[in-house]
Formats: sequence, structure tokens, C-alpha cells
Amino acid sequence: MKLSEVKLILGELDTIGFQLPNGELVPSHFHVTEVGKITKHFIDCGGTVRNEEVVNFQLWNANDYDHRLHPEKLLSIIELSEKVLNIGDLEVEVEYQGNTIEKFGIDFDGKYFLLTTKQTDCLAKDKCGIPTEKPKVRLSDLNDEPCCSPDGNCC
Repeated sequence: MKLSEVKLILGELDTIGFQLPNGELVPSHFHVTEVGKITKHFIDCGGTVRNEEVVNFQLWNANDYDHRLHPEKLLSIIELSEKVLNIGDLEVEVEYQGNTIEKFGIDFDGKYFLLTTKQTDCLAKDKCGIPTEKPKVRLSDLNDEPCCSPDGNCC
């Protein structure tokens, strides 16, 4: 989800809620401790130099039950960050403390911001020789001999 979409949604909400991929809600007394622009400059395994930028929200669960974050407050933090850090309309990712700092994508279901899972990936599959799709093989085509028979060749 792009930052502009998050801002539009915040403008229409009375309260903010984040839901983890397992369905649990981030406690309602969370804080957004950081809004930032993260720039990643790297080389992939195929030798291509790449640059990626995302907007990052860091959620923190404190024992502060009296200062809940309201949509208009988060919107003002985002707008200040855009101005000071020169943030464009980038994709948003969210950091939240699990067993370690976990990174999530973000979506919205009409009530909650959904923290979506992210996966690692090879960006140079064509240079690494990794097929784009796994070949589909029928086990019956692999061998005419019955598998795992005493004279079979599978073990």
C-alpha cells in the first residue's frame, strides 16, 4: 500500500487498529515510534545494483494506556516526515516486535490496517538458473519399476 492510500484512510477513521497475520490485534495502546524513509542500496546475486525505498512505520507496544494514537495525530506525524525527510509516495512497510523485529506489508480491510507477511526472493532468477515455475512431474512417469520393492531402485 502506498503512503497516499494510508493517508486517505487515516482521514476517514475515528480509531486506528493494526491486525497481525495470525488475526491478533496489536494492542490498542501501541505507539508509532518512527516514520521514516528507508533506502536500501544493494547488489543482487546476479550482479545487478539495485535501489529500493520504502516508508517505514515502527509500532511499539508500551504500557502507556493513557496516550492512544489517534488517526489525526499519525497523519500529522506522516506529513511532518514527508516534509522533513523528503518522502514521496512510496510503499509502506511496518516494523513490529515479535520474537525479533518483524517487517510486514500493509493493507486495509475497511476496519483495520492488516499487517501482511513478506517473503525473501531471488531477484536474479534468470542469471542463477532458477526456473520461474517448478516443472510438474507425474511420479508414474519417473520409473516403470515399482518403487520401494525389494529389487526396486528408489532406496
